[in-house]
Amino acid sequence: MAARSLHWVNSPVLLEALERYEQRRLPRSMQLWVEAMLELKAPAREPLRGHC
Repeated sequence: MAARSLHWVNSPVLLEALERYEQRRLPRSMQLWVEAMLELKAPAREPLRGHC
């Protein structure tokens, strides 16, 4: 398994990106960034965040 480098991500920025990703409102470059960060193989069909 290849080693992955750690990245610091601002939580409010990530949460906003996730919300827009779920709504399919992200530019393609940001969509690819979210998919890479979360190691997604395809766009999510279910919400990525738990709703409490």
